[in-house]
Amino acid sequence: MTTFRTSSTARRSLRGATFALLTGAGIALSPVAASAHAGPAPTAVPAQVSAATALPVAYTAAPRDTALAAAHVAMAQQGKPYRWGGAGPDAFDCSGLVYSSFKAVGVTLPRTSRAQSTAGVPVAHRDLRAGDLLFFYSPVGHVGIYLGYGVMVHSSTYGTPVSIVPVSSMPGITAARRVA
Repeated sequence: MTTFRTSSTARRSLRGATFALLTGAGIALSPVAASAHAGPAPTAVPAQVSAATALPVAYTAAPRDTALAAAHVAMAQQGKPYRWGGAGPDAFDCSGLVYSSFKAVGVTLPRTSRAQSTAGVPVAHRDLRAGDLLFFYSPVGHVGIYLGYGVMVHSSTYGTPVSIVPVSSMPGITAARRVA
């Protein structure tokens, strides 16, 4: 098991490495989502997106990129504390982070991880892409948002803030779903 130092230098290094990893993967970490395909013109995200979700009102994304926009919202919550039943804006549990991140971009999901595990369509592990939901335990008791290249954002437990972690740091994935 790998442990990370909790110094501010280590956190900055981890953030920098995560940024480099996601940028190298083609995941834009700017207010405008990049699209690798020629598709319909970008559409505005609903007006409820605000500074509370760390996305500017002018944020735009192609319809296909809605899940990626939700991942951006979740990543912007890094450092906020875990609170059982929390759905933001100041604290989150795992399903509350997913629920509020997708709600911010106009996608309504059930509130609990178990109910979220029935939303959308199943995704094979080999077909995962950024914005897909990952579920853990049997019965389902935890959810995170996949960011690509083996990392996810989640709110895991008391004393641990919303963070980006390797998927391998969690026990085996029991399901994956694409909801947008």
